[in-house]
Amino acid sequence: MSAEKHPPKGDGLLPRDLAASWTKIGYGLGVVGVIAFLAGMFGADQARFGAAYLVGFMFTTTIALGALFFVVIQHLARAGWSVGPRRIMEWLSQGLVASAVLFVPLVILAPKVWHHWMGEHAKHDSILIKKTAYLNDTFFYIRAIVFLLTWALLAIWFYKTSREQDTSGDRTLSEKLQMAAAPSVAALGLTTTFAGFDWVMSLDPHWYSTIFGVYIFAGCLLSSHAMLSLIIVRFRRDNIGGSLLTVEHQHDVGKYLFAWVIFWAYIGFAQFMLIFYANIPEETVWFRHRWEHGWYVVSLMLFLGHFVAPFLMLISRTAKRDPKLLALSAALLLFVHWVDLYWLVMPNFDEHFHFQWVDIAGLLAPVGVTAAWLAKRVLADPAYPLKDPYIPEAIKAENL
Repeated sequence: MSAEKHPPKGDGLLPRDLAASWTKIGYGLGVVGVIAFLAGMFGADQARFGAAYLVGFMFTTTIALGALFFVVIQHLARAGWSVGPRRIMEWLSQGLVASAVLFVPLVILAPKVWHHWMGEHAKHDSILIKKTAYLNDTFFYIRAIVFLLTWALLAIWFYKTSREQDTSGDRTLSEKLQMAAAPSVAALGLTTTFAGFDWVMSLDPHWYSTIFGVYIFAGCLLSSHAMLSLIIVRFRRDNIGGSLLTVEHQHDVGKYLFAWVIFWAYIGFAQFMLIFYANIPEETVWFRHRWEHGWYVVSLMLFLGHFVAPFLMLISRTAKRDPKLLALSAALLLFVHWVDLYWLVMPNFDEHFHFQWVDIAGLLAPVGVTAAWLAKRVLADPAYPLKDPYIPEAIKAENL
C-alpha cells in the first residue's frame, strides 16, 4: 500500500517559468500558424490547401472533442479518481472555441473542398440529386453552426462551472455538472457523428458507411488521451498536482489509452470487413483508392503505427507507469492520428500519393491558432481543481 497522501497545497497555478515557456511556445506556434495559412491560401493550389487545412482542422478539433467527452463522461459516472486529469481535459476542450473560428476558412474554401457535391456537375448526378435534401449548401452550413456552437458552449460551461467551484467549494456545482452530463453525452454523440459525415465522409458523396461516425469518435478519444498522457508526464516531472497526479493516475490514463487503441482498431476493422465481405463495387472503391498508386504505404503505416506498435508498447503494466514509454507511445499515436485523418481526406483530392509542403501548412495553421488560444485562455488558471468534493477519493486512487 502507498504512503498516506494529502491534497496539494497552494493556488494550483503552473510554475511561473513553465507557464511563461508554454505561453511563448503557444504564441510562437500562433505566428507560425498564421504564416502557414497565408502561404497555403495564397501560394498554393487552393483545393489542395483546403484539403490539407481540413486535415489540420479535424486534428485539433478531434483532440478537443475527445477531451470534452472525457470531462462529461467523468461527471456522468461521478468518477473520483480523475479529478486531476479532468482539469487538463477541461483545458484541452477549450480548443473547441478556437475551432469555431478556424472553421471560417473552410466556409471560404468549401466549394473547392466539397466540390463533388457543391459543384454544378452535382445537378446532373442521379445519386447526388437524391441526396440534395441533406447535401445542400444552406443545410450544410446550418449544421456546422449547430455542431460548433454546441461544442464550444458545452466546453465553456463545464470549465466555467468547474472553475467556480475552485473559489466557492460549493458541492452542488458537482451535482449540477452531473445532471447536465447525460444530455451532454447525447448531444456530443449526435453532433460528432454527423460532423464526421458532413466534413469527411461527404468528400466522396457516392460512398457511405453507417459506422463512420464511430470511427471519428474513436479518433477523438484516442488523440485526446494521447495528449493527456503527454501533459501528465510533464506535470509529474515538475510535481504539478501532487497527489492528484500520481503514477496511479498516469497508470489509469495509460489504460484508457491502451483501450482506445484497441477500440479504434476494432471499429476500423469492422468497417473494412463488412464492406470487404459484401463486395459491393460502390462501397469497396473507397478502400481501393486508399491502396492503389502509393496509398498502400499510408494504409500499412496506419495498421502498424496506429495499432500493432502502440498495442505492443502499452500492453504491459510497466509501460503505463514508465513516463518515457508512455510519452513515446502517446507521441506516436498523435502522429498517426494526423496520418489517419490525412488518409481519410487526401485520396479524394490526389489519386496518387504525393506529400507536399502545403500539407504541413494545412496542419500548422489550425495547430498554431489553437495553441495560441489555449496559451491565452488557460495557462493562468489552476492546473487542477482546488475544492472539488471528490479530491479525497482522487488522492486514494491506486492500481493493485
